Amino acid sequence: MQFHHYGYVSGDPRVKPIAGVGIDRPEELPDEVDVLIVGAGPAGMIAAAQLSQFPDVVTRIVDRRPGRLEMGQADGIQARSVETFQAFGFAERIVAEAFWQTEMVFWKPDPADPSRIVRTKRTPDDPSGVSEFPHLLVNQARVLDYFAEVMANSPTRAEPDFGLEFESLEVAEQGEYPVTVTLVHTAGEREGQRRTVRAKYVMGADGAHSRVRAAIGCHMEGDRANHAWGVMDVLAVTDFPDIRLKASIQSEAGSILLIPREGGFLFRMYVDLGAVPLDDHHHVRETTIEQVIARANEILHPYTLDVKNVAWHSVYEVGHRLTDRFHDVETDAAGTRTPRVFIAGDACHTHSAKAGQGMNVSMQDGWNLGWKLGHVLEGRAPESLLATYSAERQVVAQSLIDFDKQWSAMMAKKPEEFASPSELEEFYARTFEFPAGFMTQYAPSLIVAEATHQALAEGYPIGKRFKSAMVTRVCDGNPVHLGHHATADGRWRIYVFADAAGVGESQLGESRPGAASAVLDLAEWLATSPDSPVTATPEGADRDAWFDVKVITQQPYTEVDLGVVPGLFLPRTGPFQLIDYEKVYAAAPADDIFESRGIDRAGAIVVVRPDQYVANVLPLTATDELAAFFGPILRAGRPAVQVP
Repeated sequence: MQFHHYGYVSGDPRVKPIAGVGIDRPEELPDEVDVLIVGAGPAGMIAAAQLSQFPDVVTRIVDRRPGRLEMGQADGIQARSVETFQAFGFAERIVAEAFWQTEMVFWKPDPADPSRIVRTKRTPDDPSGVSEFPHLLVNQARVLDYFAEVMANSPTRAEPDFGLEFESLEVAEQGEYPVTVTLVHTAGEREGQRRTVRAKYVMGADGAHSRVRAAIGCHMEGDRANHAWGVMDVLAVTDFPDIRLKASIQSEAGSILLIPREGGFLFRMYVDLGAVPLDDHHHVRETTIEQVIARANEILHPYTLDVKNVAWHSVYEVGHRLTDRFHDVETDAAGTRTPRVFIAGDACHTHSAKAGQGMNVSMQDGWNLGWKLGHVLEGRAPESLLATYSAERQVVAQSLIDFDKQWSAMMAKKPEEFASPSELEEFYARTFEFPAGFMTQYAPSLIVAEATHQALAEGYPIGKRFKSAMVTRVCDGNPVHLGHHATADGRWRIYVFADAAGVGESQLGESRPGAASAVLDLAEWLATSPDSPVTATPEGADRDAWFDVKVITQQPYTEVDLGVVPGLFLPRTGPFQLIDYEKVYAAAPADDIFESRGIDRAGAIVVVRPDQYVANVLPLTATDELAAFFGPILRAGRPAVQVP
């Protein structure tokens, strides 16, 4: 964490200096806003947290609840989500309070006595080390609390406006604030009263029964699996030995998915209630908690479950549904106007809860849209950037539904219906990267390049998330994770992996100028060329306000002389224009990033989006291609550079 660059900080360094719309922020929801977010769930809160980092963007988030969520229905946190929390600054704290899932166990009927269940397999949760972070289980309400803290500590001092429910909206063809939203107070002295707010953009993150979705004419399409599950968070006494492990339990009486919860005592059970007749008319949802507990005991035989306290319970029928689009522009009108209203999370995709994907995918929806809105509203990017949201996230949602159909169908099978005794375990091991959140790979688009030079950095597939690795920080010799320095501040990252000549070596204790190096030429171009993306940064702003440029050398850190490193990698920051020394790194001696991530020894440029996805891989000499990539992204009206 870096601080003091705006002056000495004696308090909590996570509280950023107030700026922009945070100064004299009105407590009352204003009549005009840049972005109005409807729904303070995971998708809405991460979008609001991201937008709160843009000091000049007026963002407000409303929710029908009178106050913070006390108990959420989602609890599974993918490793990819924990990486996201790291960018927002609270990964370490939520990891400390959460339950860590390190393996999954499988229970099936005992071949010697099928009326009893026995453990058949243990499977590591992350057998290949896909992330440095664990899979967590923690109450959704705590996740929302942390995002609320990020908002409150941001330059804009943002906070949710509770007690306001969305009623309707209208989109005008023109005007600075073309979306008029009608809200209704749900609590307090003004309960039942209506008020209107005009916005430049609206995001509907208001759940599976989204009114925003209905208002823009989006349609949910899909089907039900005609299978019901009872879910309960309980405190109980049991002799089942794996009660503190994630477990798939299959018996002659049905199935259970067991998920331990944070705190050491609470756990969740998804209990199989069986097939639902087509003419059931949702009567299965009237199943009592006593019936769910009785069913769980039948499945667990010979073990018993004595429930002492029920924190929460529900009954749901598996369904898989997806909207036809994630914004207000009809399909046949695509490209004719800019989207003004967007939907995210459960408002546009629903599925079963057993794969633990709902909250995780919803948060990636919100982050994807949040930084794009921020860039457009601050003038960093043209409005065409916003069209990439639906294009990217709808594909991800479809992949989620396809996966969840397989997983939920397998969980509902009877033991005798499997093709082989180990089919479920093999499917879990084969597909572990999907529930961990790492199968997303965005297709080529305005902000994702073709994989022309992928061979230069094979460990950073274009379109997939940037996988962090250990490096050594040159200024102080500390081993650090390269990706952990990339905070959710809305900046693009340009990682320059140096060629063998490096950026400035020292020999026998004496400094000498850096040898001829492609990195030095690249640094000069990035710092001075009118075609460089870095020079698009507005006058008066810090040089790295829009682009965070880092260099990683192949030499040990002791052989790098900061005295001859180009100024691009040692930018000035803050009102005192202090030097930022934390942008120069060297390969770690015990785990060379060039080896572990397949970086060509001739060097490479790896461009990473504000939401941590790799956007481009280029040779160090490919300045024309770098300019051509960023040309259409930066500021409406800036001409794109043509590659000869």
